[in-house]
Amino acid sequence: MRRVLLDARAVMASPNRNARSAVVWGRLLGIAFVVCFGTGVYSHLLQDPLPWMRFPTRPTQLYQFTQGLHITAGIAIIPLLLAKLNVVMPALAQVPPVRGVLHLLERLSIAVLVSASIVQVGTGLLNTYQWYPWPFPFRQVHYAMSYLIIGSLVVHIASKLPVIARYWRARDAHDAEGRFVADPTVGSELLPDGREARPAVGGRPAAEQTAGGAYPRGLTGRLLRWVDGAAAPAAPAGAAETRPGGQVRGLGTANTSAEPSLGDGAGGAEAGRASRPEHDDALPGPRQRIARRGFVAGVTAATVGVVALTAGQSNRLLEPLNVFGARQRHIGPDDLPVNRTARAAGVLATATAADWTLTVVGPDVTRTFSRAELVALGTATADLPISCVEGWSQVASWRGVRMRDLLASVQADPASPLRITSLEKSGGYRVTEMGPEYASDPTTLLALEVNGKTLDLDHGFPARVIAPGRPGVLQTKWIGKIEVIR
Repeated sequence: MRRVLLDARAVMASPNRNARSAVVWGRLLGIAFVVCFGTGVYSHLLQDPLPWMRFPTRPTQLYQFTQGLHITAGIAIIPLLLAKLNVVMPALAQVPPVRGVLHLLERLSIAVLVSASIVQVGTGLLNTYQWYPWPFPFRQVHYAMSYLIIGSLVVHIASKLPVIARYWRARDAHDAEGRFVADPTVGSELLPDGREARPAVGGRPAAEQTAGGAYPRGLTGRLLRWVDGAAAPAAPAGAAETRPGGQVRGLGTANTSAEPSLGDGAGGAEAGRASRPEHDDALPGPRQRIARRGFVAGVTAATVGVVALTAGQSNRLLEPLNVFGARQRHIGPDDLPVNRTARAAGVLATATAADWTLTVVGPDVTRTFSRAELVALGTATADLPISCVEGWSQVASWRGVRMRDLLASVQADPASPLRITSLEKSGGYRVTEMGPEYASDPTTLLALEVNGKTLDLDHGFPARVIAPGRPGVLQTKWIGKIEVIR
């Protein structure tokens, strides 16, 4: 088993698998995780605020930006995480796998970080397509997992701080010829090409095992050795090579002809040894640079690609490139995408009933309004985005009654906290609450029209809420009641 692990690590040797590469990709991955954590916590608190919390209503597209950034950074994590795992793979195959209690704790933190990251990114991606093939509630688990990831990330950074400090700058990680500089004093598990730290097995030096024993023969083996920068296996001492014309070249000669010369004998052998590099299995600096740049270019292209091909669902400039986004902008009724339809909400009959009325409950006065009576209160127009937690968003032109005018009609303070109830019979967002900062904002509307047309049934007919800087799930559709919270 030990031999298998050693041979596996030999094949995994690469100029990209070193401490500097681990620091570079870890740095980018850490930034992406922090961005996702910050924007995700903001989204969660908007939906479940603490009693004392108040949120900004300007800029009106604030949530459109933060949630679009959340989803975009989450998608960018996928290629970055794969790159990081590729770089550190030799360390995962080290022998022995655990070297003590502290090392065991470090390994456990890495296991938690990697497994939680994979689950978090995978389920988050499926959530953008509203597919939930699991038995647990997505939002609560997603929120809890974010703290687990950040906590294990902090532990991992703390344990690797000497390595991070040593290889933070590129100029400290490579010599003048572009080769990686190993510093065993910092405790990195990723020495050059993953070879130097391994002991000999079966009496053969580790370099020799890497150079020849772990690779297949033929063209495949040569290709793998070229990629990994390993030298071709040396012929045994005393072996001879037959050359065209019957000429035989000994290992110690520097001359290819059969005639004696000044290079033959002991002097020739010394000259031959002097002409070889000090480390036969070391990849030359220029080729190391090419390998590193090729790997960086590949990961960068993958990251830019997945971002560019999905960010158009929330970014107008990238809209033409939105190939894989869960929603396409300007597609749907009223020129807007739809998440939850009236049929799925079970409001086909109640929302279209001729006797529909809206009940507004104030501190002392309660009134009911038909649609015509709402229009008679006076309407206003506001250009606001509908921004969903799945990442898509689009600005639309809404027309309806200002919420503060509606509250004034029942003698309520415009800056009142509200409870809004939908005609839906069930659902996690059938009843939502609105803070006073939104209720008093002049752009918060009880919307009756969108983009110059009466609300489509799937977009909340006969009336819905639209407010600046709020998640789409809180922009309640098919409203039946608005109450002032006392």
